[in-house]
Amino acid sequence: MTNILQPTSVPSVETDRLAVNTLRFLAADMVQAANSGHPGMPMGAAPMAWTLWSRHLRHDPTAPDWPDRDRFVLSAGHGSALLYGLLHTFGYDLPEPELRRFRQLGSRTPGHPEYGETPGVECTTGPLGQGLAMAVGMALAERMTHARYPEITDHHTYAIVGDGCLMEGISHEAASFAGHLGLGRLVVFWDDNAITIDGGVDRSCSDDQVARFAAYGWHTEAVLDGTDIDAIDQAITRAKADPRPSFIAVRTVIGNGIPGVEGTAKAHGTPLGEALLAETKELAGWDHPPFTVPAPVREACAALAEIGAQEHHAWRNEFAAVESACPDRAAELRRAHERTLPGGLVEALQQVAGQAPRATRQSSQACLDAARAVMSELVGGSADLSGSTGTVFGDVVTRDDFSRSAIAFGIREFGMAAIMNGISLHGGFRVFGSTFLVFADYLRPALRLSALMGQPVIYVFTHDSIAVGEDGPTHQPVAHIESLRVIPGLQVLRPANDAETAEAWRLALERTDGPTALILSRQSLPQLGTDEFGGEDPVSVEIVATGSEVALAVAAADALRAEGYGVRVVSTLDRSRYVPEPSANTVSIEAGSTAGWTGIVDLAIGIDEFGISGPGGEVMAHHGFTVDAVLARIRAHLDGEAGS
Repeated sequence: MTNILQPTSVPSVETDRLAVNTLRFLAADMVQAANSGHPGMPMGAAPMAWTLWSRHLRHDPTAPDWPDRDRFVLSAGHGSALLYGLLHTFGYDLPEPELRRFRQLGSRTPGHPEYGETPGVECTTGPLGQGLAMAVGMALAERMTHARYPEITDHHTYAIVGDGCLMEGISHEAASFAGHLGLGRLVVFWDDNAITIDGGVDRSCSDDQVARFAAYGWHTEAVLDGTDIDAIDQAITRAKADPRPSFIAVRTVIGNGIPGVEGTAKAHGTPLGEALLAETKELAGWDHPPFTVPAPVREACAALAEIGAQEHHAWRNEFAAVESACPDRAAELRRAHERTLPGGLVEALQQVAGQAPRATRQSSQACLDAARAVMSELVGGSADLSGSTGTVFGDVVTRDDFSRSAIAFGIREFGMAAIMNGISLHGGFRVFGSTFLVFADYLRPALRLSALMGQPVIYVFTHDSIAVGEDGPTHQPVAHIESLRVIPGLQVLRPANDAETAEAWRLALERTDGPTALILSRQSLPQLGTDEFGGEDPVSVEIVATGSEVALAVAAADALRAEGYGVRVVSTLDRSRYVPEPSANTVSIEAGSTAGWTGIVDLAIGIDEFGISGPGGEVMAHHGFTVDAVLARIRAHLDGEAGS
């Protein structure tokens, strides 16, 4: 790949000094103007960020979505003012007025970096540790893309993490996974400032982080002076040359240069105040109005941005050569990046429907097989449960072969979900991951970010109710479906048979603006036809159900019809689309929490307690999910209505 950045492009020592102070005081000015924010991290980490952006980061500010750009993730998202300063000085579409509106309603400089709100922000960060994991996903996507398109893919992923990121458990899941796969184009900087919100790190943590990452199989470096630009530069150069992922520990001072505050927890999240800010600037020899970017810094950043634009132009020429030589191959890449679906997908999914009873997790496996045949960009796997969740997907990606499509995420649910976000954000892939529904709790924070960032990640959740049976209440989800439905932007689909499972996969794959959760059964379900749902007028009773309870609803409806009731059954794949019949008594049946159904229907039949260990059918019967028990509940309700 082309690499235009040369030693002659490196800024002078004086420009470096000016640039670092520019970033430090832009951040301090932003926090002061907002009277809110975190000045300490930017004040201490500015030298490492400047070193990376001025000497190594390959990007084009005029084209933030250039596919082969380097990615930069600020996992320590509370230091957002540092990132906004970098974007502003390098010429991204983030003008000074937006810096002055830091943390204000409607600004492009929100309190933590938000994907889609600010040009150049690669992902939403702030929930600590998730930025690191998303960077791992981006690095994996780069290697997988490189394996398929080596002529036009060859970039790095960089991340800055803080002590909080490394204390969060997701850091272990993500770093272990990256080391296992040998993701050598991933470089992570640790802002080693020894301070957390409550005080010194030594109050709660004494890990040897460098040894920890070495144990994961990472290349490690330690820079003992976080203001030494040459040392940081050399560490990055060595990291890029190493075939392993790299962890660079950079010793910094939080709030560096703030009299009486630097190196203490007070520097973390409190505006300096006008007097202390003025004193800090005076000590640094910074004699400029707020939000100033000195001309030498502007000129240096503009020159570096121009180099990035030239690199982008060279890449476009390389892509044009691929397009000329292999137009179909190039068109496939364009289609994948644009997230448009291939022809024949819907027809392939429709072929899945059969006659024999089977679990919807098995129906889903058939859908995956059908989609895989026509959709090369579809990748994914499971948290070590592919056989159980119906997500067997061919050969697994290894450090020696990234051309494959199956990903063995290991028993790392949270890490899996955040890594999927990174893969999706990188572009060029549609990604899915799977586990048992009860373990959605383990990954929920990353699923929430999928929705917040509008990423079309697909979550396959199986073993969806107390019908799991013998594994007992630890493995029987009760509140989980309802808890997913309350997440804004998450599409929750619970199919009842082959046809609905195929429809659920179609809806999930067609969606481009948010995630989908597929809720699938462990046990076999009958292939019900719509002719069994009824609908004769007048309808006096409407029974709505999802998934495995649809068959129970049909059986109950048959019995009620024999008693003279006009009954209609509604199988609702997506409850948000259900519109109750206003003239009927409405009843819901779902083997889960009734909280969301109450207020929608007149009678909600569900389960609002934990399950019990035993064979699945017996557990369902114990909790009232039999035809007789359901009929008794409905009759009592109808009798009460008649009596009133």
